Amino acid sequence: MLIGEVARRSGVSARMLRHYDSLGLVRPTGRTLGGYREYCAEDIRRIFHVESLRSLGLSLRQIRRALEDPAFAPSVLVGDLIRRTEERLEREQELLERLRAVDASAPSGWQGVLRIVELLHGLNSPSAARRQQAVLAPAEDVPVPTGLLAEAVLAESDPNVAGALRWALARAGGDAVASVASGVYSEDVEIRRRAVLALAEMSGDEASTALSDALGDSDLAVRRHAALALGGRGASAAVPTLVGMVVEGANDVEAAEVLGALSLDPGCAERVVGALVDELTARTAGSAVRMRLTQALAELPAGVARGVLGRLVRDDDRAVALLASALVDAFDERSDG
Repeated sequence: MLIGEVARRSGVSARMLRHYDSLGLVRPTGRTLGGYREYCAEDIRRIFHVESLRSLGLSLRQIRRALEDPAFAPSVLVGDLIRRTEERLEREQELLERLRAVDASAPSGWQGVLRIVELLHGLNSPSAARRQQAVLAPAEDVPVPTGLLAEAVLAESDPNVAGALRWALARAGGDAVASVASGVYSEDVEIRRRAVLALAEMSGDEASTALSDALGDSDLAVRRHAALALGGRGASAAVPTLVGMVVEGANDVEAAEVLGALSLDPGCAERVVGALVDELTARTAGSAVRMRLTQALAELPAGVARGVLGRLVRDDDRAVALLASALVDAFDERSDG
């Protein structure tokens, strides 16, 4: 079979077949009287073997060795090809994400493109200071893709950089909330914690819905962050977790302040007082716990808390009674004033 017919049947160009011949990779068995290359069936099988190995990413030099060395073991070479292919795919995935980020920002000119690329490099820096600087750098009127900021805040472990990212996200608008809210449902607890902290600084019903879902999270820190954020927005669903924080002494002062703000709503005040009283009268409540709960009553409006404090003045725990008495006096002085 002459070279032209081999090229048509194999899909390998005549030029490449001549190159294989010059390398000694696939040499035609014979020649015609006119000196043309003539390939036999075995030659054509070798051509297909070469093309199969090329499809795996082997170089022509590696292919020749594989076909001619009986002792050649492919395992090491194939393992190396896998590693290099994975590295190439990772680089291409990074490039794809970079291009999508640039496209999402809809830059009006090359200056905008350069700004986004600069931000991407900064956010990927191993230096926390460099990442923070990248977030806080002047934007030059180029909108930063909220998806990029959301991805960064959900992955950021440095508290200072995370704070800068949350600040930028809270001002980004657009689909920033949706991008961050997905982190609330992650299997990674660290991502859920970062998501709740970011949502706490973002407004809107979508943020509140995600925070409400976080109240049922299996992680205590996620539930507490969500409760503080929701309580600050007037959501009474946060009351049980907030009271639990007072009982456990975890950010109890902040939790008590939020409970006080919630109690300004008459519809919520009764629920707050009832939850605090339930814990005060629980048999398992120790003196320290009851002191924190009594102190929390001081954050409530006088008309809501005074009745409970009046009863605590006669409490069997002298420390609780003294604290309640002092708080009642403080309420009375405030009222007289």
